[in-house]
Parts: sequence; structure tokens; C-alpha cells
Amino acid sequence: TLPVQQTVEAAEAQAVVIGTLRRDEGGLERFLTSAAEVFARGTKVDWAITLEGRGARRVELPTYAFQRERYWLDGFGLPPGGGAADGTGSVDERFWDVVQRQDLESLAGALAVDSEAPLSAVLPALSAYHRNNRDQSTIDGWRYRVSWKPLSDAADGSLSGTWLVVVPASRAEDELVSGVLAGLERHGAGVVPVAVDERDLDTDVLAERLREAAAEAPELGGVLSLLALDERSCPGHPALTGGYALTLVLVRAMVEADVPARLWCGTRGAVSVGRSDRLTSPAQAMIWALGRVAGLELPPLWGGLVDLPESLDRRGAERLAGVLSVEGGEDQVAVRGSGVFVRRLVRSAAAVGEGTSWRARGTVLVTGGTGGLGGQVARWLVRSGAEHLVLTSRRGLEAEGAAELKAELEGMGAEVTVAACDAADRDALAAVLDAVPEHRPLTAVVHAAGVTLAASLLETELADAATVVSGKVAGAVNLDELLGDRELDAFVVFSSISGVWGGGSQGVYGSGNAFLDALVERRRARGLAGTAVSWGPWAEGGMATRDDAGEQLARRGLPAMAPQLAIAALERAVAGDDGVVTVVDVDWERFAPSFTAVRPSPFLSDLDEVRALETKGGDGESADAAGAQLRERLKPLTEGERDRALLDLVRKHAASVLGYASAEMVEPNRAFRDLGFDSLTAVDLRNRLAAETGLGLPATLVFDYPSAGVLAAHLRAEVLGTTSPAPTTGSGANAGSGADDEPIAIVSMSCRLPGGVRSPEDLWQLVDGGGDAISSFPSDRGWDLSGMYDPDPDRPGTFYAREGGFLYDAGEFDPGFFGISPREALATDPQQRLLLETSWEAFERAGINPASVRGSQTGVFVGFSGSGYGTNLETVPEDVEGHLLTGNAGSVVSGRLAYTYGLEGPAVTVDTACSSSLVALHLACQSLRQGECDM
Repeated sequence: TLPVQQTVEAAEAQAVVIGTLRRDEGGLERFLTSAAEVFARGTKVDWAITLEGRGARRVELPTYAFQRERYWLDGFGLPPGGGAADGTGSVDERFWDVVQRQDLESLAGALAVDSEAPLSAVLPALSAYHRNNRDQSTIDGWRYRVSWKPLSDAADGSLSGTWLVVVPASRAEDELVSGVLAGLERHGAGVVPVAVDERDLDTDVLAERLREAAAEAPELGGVLSLLALDERSCPGHPALTGGYALTLVLVRAMVEADVPARLWCGTRGAVSVGRSDRLTSPAQAMIWALGRVAGLELPPLWGGLVDLPESLDRRGAERLAGVLSVEGGEDQVAVRGSGVFVRRLVRSAAAVGEGTSWRARGTVLVTGGTGGLGGQVARWLVRSGAEHLVLTSRRGLEAEGAAELKAELEGMGAEVTVAACDAADRDALAAVLDAVPEHRPLTAVVHAAGVTLAASLLETELADAATVVSGKVAGAVNLDELLGDRELDAFVVFSSISGVWGGGSQGVYGSGNAFLDALVERRRARGLAGTAVSWGPWAEGGMATRDDAGEQLARRGLPAMAPQLAIAALERAVAGDDGVVTVVDVDWERFAPSFTAVRPSPFLSDLDEVRALETKGGDGESADAAGAQLRERLKPLTEGERDRALLDLVRKHAASVLGYASAEMVEPNRAFRDLGFDSLTAVDLRNRLAAETGLGLPATLVFDYPSAGVLAAHLRAEVLGTTSPAPTTGSGANAGSGADDEPIAIVSMSCRLPGGVRSPEDLWQLVDGGGDAISSFPSDRGWDLSGMYDPDPDRPGTFYAREGGFLYDAGEFDPGFFGISPREALATDPQQRLLLETSWEAFERAGINPASVRGSQTGVFVGFSGSGYGTNLETVPEDVEGHLLTGNAGSVVSGRLAYTYGLEGPAVTVDTACSSSLVALHLACQSLRQGECDM
């Protein structure tokens, strides 16, 4: 159970680990207790089956306070201000207002039943009413939109240092470029223009140019890129604009050149701050998505994004200089004639009473229609009244599941055409549109096709970027241009939150989605239909939940949305004529801290949930309070009293976990393992001490600090910041901690060798006296010496020798001394047992107390070759089979020694046949010289 718990915690997963077996506690009562623990943590348990035939029955809970304490729920953790977007509260209020007024007609209308209907009809209607409104409240809690607000405290326009202004050579004479250069100079900056073109699409080339420019600048103030102004197709990559390609290369070049300044990217017409402010360039909106990801992946490099007006007057130049002068402030800004505006994410709950239904009719085209999301959309469209669906995908009916989906939709009553068509192919798409029958004209389009790529900006090549952008952008552009000003009921594009706030390794994918959002804004400004939904992860088929990505997103606070609710949110967005809306389920308490860990995000700062987190002070507040309280209790005590208080704390909780009658039963120097701790109770003790001390303690706490005394000393160091005295390890403890050329000192040796050799001195006497270490076979091994002996060396299964080199006392091992049970000792290779004995003896011969090296950086290097112990057993005794693996694995040998003595240096087992010991000795010396261990 412990490894599972550690894995869960290391992965920051949302999971509860409960075991059903404990030492001396493995019966039905323990199992039912574990089931109850799982049930109390939210997992469904079928108690009827679990308790069948055991006389269990339901009982009424008492209405008085249990043990004179109240257990009623005080709240449900809703966002500040009520339910999700206050949807639930307002709905319930309206319902009960109708009931209180006894308005039968209004109530019947709300429930969609006849006012004379009997109660049997009203009850299902009430259930459906509650369920629908609960779902609606959930959807309202998922809806967000981007808003722009005036910046009231904009900084004055004062700059310093030299600014590199990177401009596209093709737009070097642009009025805006000239206005920016002159404006920055007027407000104190030295300006060095750097004009680039397609020759600078090589990262190395542009990096060298930046190095040269930076070297000539006396004091570099920053870098401002106006590359986005180049909207011509990039040579070699026509899916990208030249400005986008050069910006991607610029980011990489600045990292390669190690330019000591922050990068700002300027655009024109990439955003709209209000109804009267037209968004004119979806292509430049892609730069904004690229920049948001640069801020996440390369925070020291990134300055921010600023959208500029068509021309920059003196007042605008002053505002631009003010934006660039503030470090660590607003990083998504629009400069307009009326002031400076900053980008914010806000909630977007639909107004009360707004229609939430939309009816499809005629023919509806769905690009990417055979994919996971496309299939969900197609089913919804048929249910909504679409008579004819045209589903396109690259492979058409050959796509996985396409034929089955077509049959399913036809079974629902719709005519279905599945066409093999890449929406990025303008001619192929035009042919599909031309084939729509006149009697069922095209009334709506849903663009759900796309290609994703997870790669950091530094790893993204222009060819990869072009592929991804083409998959998202080209299809939408083709639809927009081919349909022209045709009147449609809906023009829906599937976008992503990667284009709204960015995400690691989502720079290019987010750029394509930002283009879609901007395209819809531009369509709506022309008076055309347009809805862009920036989706969070979908369950059951979304791109973001493939493989294990869904679990990773959920851990970061972005759980996948149920498809049926996501489709309901889509219908609401189309019916409500929302324009651009973000639909995502966010656990802000998990998401916001991780998203802002490396760089603050003003974009999220207006959300009530994020503000509450900032007010609360983060996740560590309660832990900090616990630690502060414990320190206050310890402060007035003497050193000895503090040690006793912490020891009592450990013993108290250890006794409670183990079910001991009192803390006195937990001996300070007795190993936790000997007291009865296992992996489950170890985690339980860790949890109790973490809550008591406010410390982040590992799940392996009782194994790392294996007695109450050792653990109390560790807690003292962590809580009070005092370091325990270094262990006294004798004269040889730090033999290897000197300079690299200091000789390695061997301060102790021990050995067991044939011929009765039990010490280095015995070995010397044997060699000096010319003794013989070969002797007769031992009689305590259970060997059939007479039956197995045969003088013929070629006879299989026998031996022909009468003597050999043996360790006669190899079986004289004291398992209790090393905390090992007799059963485990029997299953353990004698070589491991001998290593335990000789290592203890080596410490003693060096004058080192073996207990004093616990926690030290002492390494263990063992030369070991397997002996085949236990491998020839035809049947393995049941009481030892659980120990055979660890008892005979060579990889365990060094770890067993390190664990027994609590050593925290390297632990390495080496098997290079005859040279194993020599190689182990070489590695040990190398580790000492490199500072990996002290002894």
C-alpha cells in the first residue's frame, strides 16, 4: 500500500489509498472498516451485498449532537457570491416565489405539465425540473468570456536604456513603425531598429544579429517586436504569415543569443476592446496566443503583448512608453485613443429568461464530423431537427467508426452524407458545398476539424507549426470566404482554452485557436452569424483527454466535461448568440496556483475565486498556522524540555495509530518496525504528524527515521530550524571528504573466508603460516553426501570431490539482532546474512557506533554474484515464499545494508563476475572523490 500511496502523492493525483490487511488485523472486521473508510471518502459501496446475512440493519441517526459536538454542514464550497454564477439560487428563488404566490398557471408552465395534472404526473416533472436546472447551473459555472477594462493607473511614459525594435523589412516604412520608433525616442529610450526578412528565418542567423545589436547597446532596456505587421505568406510555409514565422524564430533566437532583456510583441487590429473597436487582423491575433505561451514557458524572457492603434499619435506613444516601462505589471494591453485597456477573464452566465433552445433545419455541415467531438455534435444536430448532415473528414467513410456513425444518424431519421474532404483544401471544400441539395439548403456550419501538437516553442519547427495552423485555420478561412455573406442560422467554430490563456507546449495549437476566435469576432462585426466556443477538455473523445492527458489536466484543476453537458452548453451558446465564449470546468483552487507559479497572471485576477485564493494566502495557510502554534508551545521550553515534548508528541501519535494503551509503550529507541508499523500505519502516523506540525512529510517517514527518538530529532530540526549535532563517527568517518588528491583511507576491514578465517588477522595468519583453507563438506546443510558423491566426473547430478572451501558457521546468524524474522532469514541468501554481520563488525572495528551513522551520507558498494540459493526447491514452504524474492535478488543486497543502518549515500550492487569486488571498490573510491558520499 505504501508504494501506491507514494505514487499517488508524487503524481499529485486525486485518490485515496486504503488497505484491507494489517498486521494481526486481517479479518472481516478490518475489511468492513476499510470499506467504510472508502465509503466515507465518496466511493460507492453496495452495503446490501457486503452485509448480506450478517444481521445488519438501518438505524436512525440521533438528532442530538454526537459526543456534544455538532457535525452539520456549514457550506458547500461554492464560489463567493453563491452557486455557480448564482444560477441555482436564482432558479430556486423563482420557483418558490411561484409556489408561495400559489400561481398555478406559472407553476404548470415551469414544469411543462397541465395545470389539472394529477400528482403522479407532477412528481416526474418536478424531478426533471430540478435535474435540468441543476445541469443549467453547472453549465453557467463553466461559462467565461474575455473582457477589456480601462487601466486607471497607467504609468507615465518614461523609458531608459537602449531598445531593440525588430521590424519586418517589408513594413519598415509603415507609418505605425515610424511612429513607434519616434515615440520611444521622445520618451527616453535609445532606439536601434533591426529589420529582418526571410533570410532571418534561421534561428542561428537571427541569434547572431541579436548578439551583435545587443553588444553595441550600452544598456539594453528591452526588445519590442513589430514583426506581426507582416501578414504576407511565409516563403516555404504558406500556412503561416511571415510575421508569425519570424516571431517564433525571434523567441528561439533570443534564448540562443541569451539577450539580457524582455521581449514585447506589438500588433495592430489583433483585438477588440469594445463594440466600436473593430478587430481587423485574425492573423495577428495568433501572435497573442504565441506570446501567452512564451510567458509560461520562458518567463524571464517575456515582457508582454500590446495592441496598437492604426497610427500612433503623441498621446498614444506616451501610453505605449508607459506600458513598456513597467516590469512585472500588465502583460496583455491595448493602447487606444481613449486610453489603455487590459485583458481580463470574467464569468459569462446567460441572463435570466434567455432562450436556451435552438432548432437546426435543412442541411448542416460538420467538418471533422466523424471524430469524437464531431460525432457528438452530429447526434445533437439530428435531435435538434437537422434533416441532412454533411460530415467531412480526411478519410471520409474509411475513418474509424464513420460507417457506424452514419448508420446511427440515419436510424435517428436524418439523411447523412460522409465526404472525404480536408477542409484546408479549398477546392475540395467548394465541391462539398456545391453538392448540397437545393431542396435542403445549407443553413449552418460547425467547424470541429483540427490538428494538435504538444511541443514547447523551443522545440517547434516552422514545418510543424504550419501543419497545425493549417489544420485549424485554413478550414475556417475557406468556409468564411466560400460562404461569403450568405445568411446562415449558425457559423460555429470549435476553439480551445489554449487560445484564451495558453498552456505549456500549446503555443502553436493555441495560435490556431486564437485565429478562430478572432475570425468569429470579425464576422460578427460584419453582421454575419458567428459563434466560437473555446472549449476546455471533453470526456469521451476530446483531443485533450487522449492517452493520460485527461488525468494530468484533472490533477491541474481542469477535469473533463461530460459530453451531454458540453453539448447543452454549445446549444446555449448558439441560441444565446454569444459570439465568443469559453466553456471549461475549472477547479480554481488547484489550477490558479500552478498556472501562476512561475509568472503572475493579471488576466485571471478579476475572478472572485482567484481573489479569494490571494486573500486566503495560498494552500499553505493552515499548515503554516499549525507549525506556528507548535513553535509557540516549544519556544519557552529548555532544550531538554523541547526534545522531550517532541518525543512525547511522536510517541503519543504512534501509540494511537498502533492501538497501544499509552504512549509509554512506545520505546524511544525501539525500531518502528519492531513496534508493529507497516506501510499503512506508517502513512497514518505521517498524516497525523503532518497535521500537528504543519510540515510536508514523506510517506516513508517512519522508514527514513525508524524510531521515535530519531524521528523526534528530525522534527526538532524541521520545526525549530535547529540542526542536530553531527553523528560521531570516529577518526575515519570523513576520510574521503578532503581534496581530490587526498589518499583514500581504509579505516576498517572485516571478513569471513574458508579455513576458519573470521577477521583480517586470521587471514594474515593463514597466509603467513602457509595454511590450507580446504576442508571436508559441512554436515549441517542437508546434503546427501554419500548419495551425491561419484568418482566419475562426467556423471551428471553428482560431485567427485571430497573437500572444498566452506564457511562452517554460515548458518549461525542471529536474525533478531538485525530485526529480521527467522522465516525471512531462512529465505535469505547466506551472502546477505554474512554481509550484515561483517558490516556491523567493520563499524565496531573502526570504533564507530553503528547507530551513529544513521542519516549520514555513507555509501554502500557491494560486489555480489548470485549463489542459486533456494532456486532448486521443488516446493516452496508457504511461510517463506514471500521472502524469497528480496532474499535472493542481488539488487537488494546493498539496499538492505543501507536500510539497516539508515545510510543515505549511494547504494550500489555490482556483478561483473570475478572482478565484482574490485569494481565495487573502484566505484566507492570514485564516489568519495566526487563528494557523493562522506564514507
